[in-house]
Amino acid sequence: MTTAADPPKLPRRNRESHKGDFGRALLVGGSRGMSGAVALAGMAALRGGAGLVSLAVPKGCLTLVAGFEPSYMTTPLPDDADGCIAAAARHDIAEMASSAACVACGPGLGRSDELTQLVQWMFCSLPTPAVFDADALNALAQNKFLESVDDIADAATQKHARVLTPHLGEFRRLWGRELHNRAAAEEAAHQFAARHGVVLVLKGHETLITDGRQRAVNSTGNPGMATGGSGDVLTGLITALICQRLPAFDAARLGVYWHGLSGDLAAAELGETSLIARDIVDFLPPAARQLRP
Repeated sequence: MTTAADPPKLPRRNRESHKGDFGRALLVGGSRGMSGAVALAGMAALRGGAGLVSLAVPKGCLTLVAGFEPSYMTTPLPDDADGCIAAAARHDIAEMASSAACVACGPGLGRSDELTQLVQWMFCSLPTPAVFDADALNALAQNKFLESVDDIADAATQKHARVLTPHLGEFRRLWGRELHNRAAAEEAAHQFAARHGVVLVLKGHETLITDGRQRAVNSTGNPGMATGGSGDVLTGLITALICQRLPAFDAARLGVYWHGLSGDLAAAELGETSLIARDIVDFLPPAARQLRP
């Protein structure tokens, strides 16, 4: 296991660049009562530099999600009686993913048997890098699903990066065994990433990023960031960096560092107690200026 040095810098932009050069991000999520989560992820993907950002959400909350931010696009998906994405959305997601540089799934997703099957299908089948967070992680933890993926020879995971961003509780469910302390969780995270061929971001104080071969421990962030929506911002940010052709491990390292730095700048101006996730989005631009090469 090697320890990574400082996170990579943001890539330079050619003066003749156009939006297609920076990738299309597709974010799948949202449900009745949790539309803000996918909206925050979409805002972060925009601020993170993705050229185009599309949010695929249940049709019942499309208008609400679209009203948060005019710079991303929204697409309605079939929904169920509880306001969550329905299994019938598979075809639409596959079609949109075919033109995406990176797909994210999880913010505000909700939980149902149909969603569990949909997320597991996305993990195995999407022909693009993908980031999984929040309830998408709970779907991947169901019935020891990831153990079975090891036996799928043609799974998309063999060709395209998968990034998982659990907090400790979500990782316990993925791991399926007791974790008695942070050190045990970090060692388990290394093993998990190596076994399943994923990049794992174990969120918390000094967030760990590992792909099973190398690891990095983040140095930015503060307790004010322990607030609802903060993880959704991180999901959008990592997705945007993968869209800009950073390798998944580097995108995760830089995304976590940038996310924490933005939170530190926000806390310096607003204080830790009053910090909310939207503040982290708003301070991404000044933080980005510190990350330029």
